[in-house]
Amino acid sequence: MSEEKKDAVVQAGLQDVVAGESSICFIDGERGRLVYRGYDAVELAEHSTFEEVAYLLWYGRLPGRVEFEAFLDSFTGSMELPVETVMILRMFPKAATPMEVLRTAVSSMGHWDPDSGCTRLDACLRKAIRLTERIPLVITAHQRLRHGKEPVHPIPGKSIAYNFLYTLQGTEPDPDWVRAFDVALTLHADHEWNASTFTARVVASTMADMYSGVTAAIGALKGPLHGGANEEVIKMLQQIGGPERAEGWVKDALARKVKIPGFGHRVYRTDDPRAPVLKRYAEMLTRKSGDTRLFETACAVEQVTRDNTRVYPNVDFYSGLCYHAMGIEAELFTPIFAMSRTVGWTAHILEQWTKNRIIRPRAQYTGLTDIRYVPLDERGT
Repeated sequence: MSEEKKDAVVQAGLQDVVAGESSICFIDGERGRLVYRGYDAVELAEHSTFEEVAYLLWYGRLPGRVEFEAFLDSFTGSMELPVETVMILRMFPKAATPMEVLRTAVSSMGHWDPDSGCTRLDACLRKAIRLTERIPLVITAHQRLRHGKEPVHPIPGKSIAYNFLYTLQGTEPDPDWVRAFDVALTLHADHEWNASTFTARVVASTMADMYSGVTAAIGALKGPLHGGANEEVIKMLQQIGGPERAEGWVKDALARKVKIPGFGHRVYRTDDPRAPVLKRYAEMLTRKSGDTRLFETACAVEQVTRDNTRVYPNVDFYSGLCYHAMGIEAELFTPIFAMSRTVGWTAHILEQWTKNRIIRPRAQYTGLTDIRYVPLDERGT
């Protein structure tokens, strides 16, 4: 084995390995900052909208008023699922989970995209828009169908956040819900080269189509080590049962070295900047609902964990509480993550293609190299 191979440094899980350049998103793990195209993501969440952030990630800058209104006309003015997609959704077995359905449905939608097979930038941007428009509708249509209800048509001109809640529940959503949901979508829109985003870029680097890249990203997000933590947080809080039981539960979990859902992050060395924002909205929404017990339990868990570890809550710790307060079932939490992150995935796919080279890393080989072949009849029994 060569000296080069012997001396290669292997970082498990590619931790802190810089695999390429990007101008889309930056995480300052030491200072606890998340930046989209130069803008603080928390500031964008508080003052902007998910649609404007989508424009920023795709086009590299914030729009002027006239061009943004023109953008919205095509973005939120034409939200509708292909008839064929709805037919496919009706065919899934009831046991199919929302993430399994989303993965398959997104892959199938490429067949009915009028820009399918076209690789021009304008066509790829239209595909990014269609994916971002339609993934929320796939989630809500399937959820209604599996509960014996018919899909609800979105209202043209309304936001992604509004139409997700409207087409899921079939009623006019509370404006506070819409605002909180929009903030959550913005804060989940991108997060540098996480597992699903890196997957999308690897697929894109082979010059596969955008639907393949997004489908692969959904497959990566489906894994419990990437998506799904906010669902586990809700289960944990319900299991604990109340703030008075938080200290005993957390200390017991720490003693048994059990990971507490919604805490810790590979990149942040301090607070995840998204968590305090969603904590405020979780408090507001639970107070409005009249049931604050889960939120109070979460606050107690956070405090005990902070007092006994150097691990901080991440975005998943309070996002699920926001969704739960809106009456959204926990099984939809990861699909919601996907509908938001689609903006980031497609932005990274577009960026990958601007200066593409197929992503093909090496592995540190640990096996033998000089075993002599013995014919089958000479190997004995």
